[in-house]
Amino acid sequence: MGAIIETGTAFPGNTEQIPQNVAPLAEMLRLNGFATAAFGKWHETAAWEASIAGSFDRWPTRKGFDKFYGFLGGETNQWAPFIYDGTHQVEIPDDPNYHFLTDMTNRTIAWIQYQKAITPDKPFFTYYAPGATHAPHHVPADWIARWKGKFDQGWDVMREQILNRQIELGVVPKGTKLAPKPDAIPDWNTLNADEKRLFAKQAEVFAVLLK
Repeated sequence: MGAIIETGTAFPGNTEQIPQNVAPLAEMLRLNGFATAAFGKWHETAAWEASIAGSFDRWPTRKGFDKFYGFLGGETNQWAPFIYDGTHQVEIPDDPNYHFLTDMTNRTIAWIQYQKAITPDKPFFTYYAPGATHAPHHVPADWIARWKGKFDQGWDVMREQILNRQIELGVVPKGTKLAPKPDAIPDWNTLNADEKRLFAKQAEVFAVLLK
C-alpha cells in the first residue's frame, strides 16, 4: 500500500492492493479467538473491486473482520451514504434526521452489546472509523451551533493560543517559537467580514467532526 487506492500503479508495492501473503491485524486476532468488527470508512479496497460483483478478497469481511458496516473509499455523503453490511448494499431509512455517524455509532454499540451478552468472556476488537474529518463535512445544524463564535478571533490569534497552551501542558518545551505561517494563508486582519464569517463557520463545522 504505497499510497491511497486511487493512485495505484503497476509498480511493486504501489498497486494499492493488499497482498494475500500478509496477515492483517484483525485476521491475527480473529484466529486467536477474538470477535472482530469494522464500522465506518474502509479505504483499503481498490475501486474496481468495490461493487457487488467483487472480487471480495480485499473487503473487510475477508481481511479478518466478522462484521462490516460502512462505506468503501475515502468519502461518502453523510446524509445519504452508500453503505454496506458485509458485502450487501444497505438501503438507508427514509428519515429526515438520518446521519451516518449516528447510525454507525449505534450499530457499533449494538454489536458490542450482542458480543458481551452472548459470549461475555470472549475478547473483541472493534475498528471504528468515522468519515470525519474527511470531506464532505456534513453535520447537523444543532451540532454546529455548539461551536458558534469559538473561532471568531481568527487563525493568527488561535495559533498563538494553541502554542501557549501546548507549552503550559508540556507538549512542547518552554521557549518554543511559533512556526512560520504558509505564504498562502493571509493575515486574518486583512480579510473582509464575509471571508471571516465563512472561514469561522468552516472551523466550527470541522470542530464538530474532530471533537
